[in-house]
Amino acid sequence: MITIRRAEERGHADHGWLNTYHTFSFADYHDPQHMGFRALRVINEDRVGPGQGFGTHAHRDMEIVSYVLEGALAHRDSMGTGSVIRPGEVQRMSAGTGVLHSETNPSAEEGVHFLQIWILPAERGIPPSYEQKKFEDEQRRGTLRLVASPDARDGSVTLRQDVEIYSGLLDGAPVSHDFGPNRHGWVQVARGSVELNGQTLQAGDGAAISDEPRVTLKGDGAEVLLFDLN
Repeated sequence: MITIRRAEERGHADHGWLNTYHTFSFADYHDPQHMGFRALRVINEDRVGPGQGFGTHAHRDMEIVSYVLEGALAHRDSMGTGSVIRPGEVQRMSAGTGVLHSETNPSAEEGVHFLQIWILPAERGIPPSYEQKKFEDEQRRGTLRLVASPDARDGSVTLRQDVEIYSGLLDGAPVSHDFGPNRHGWVQVARGSVELNGQTLQAGDGAAISDEPRVTLKGDGAEVLLFDLN
């Protein structure tokens, strides 16, 4: 079964400096029918204006993944991490027992467009940690490249949950993913148009997947994330 969550159905807030869309309930947007999917709790599509950003704030007991589509995102946290995340890079922060961090657009001229993803951890109260890795376009073009997993295999960042995240840059040829028994999926279209098992998804659309042993994605010039969830 594939259940599509259309882009225009998402929660939306425009704060001037931040234009954000919420696939699941978040902040002032509350929809009891869309509180998350399995361990996937948040997918926010954010656009932050030049020189703007999220000031220092706290998180705990959450796996937070940032995925930049355009521009750059500067990160600082109470663990002493300071970094800039750019397209093709995946950042994972395990908030664990508690962490303070800020996310800002370091450019004075360009906006930043990114996805912020929250995943419920398998265990609460773990020490906070940070990880960031780059995945070249060539690694992701025409395939679904593993970028996050619980066992860090194939050079992926480590998630403290039984969830795998794949990134794909589709080039016209179909790509497929097989789900194991009792596994579920979520596909999020970051840009472009995609066919998912014959159903058309546009940028911003998502799809919950259950009881489907295989999904096939086809698009040309599209970018997608696929989540394999327990």
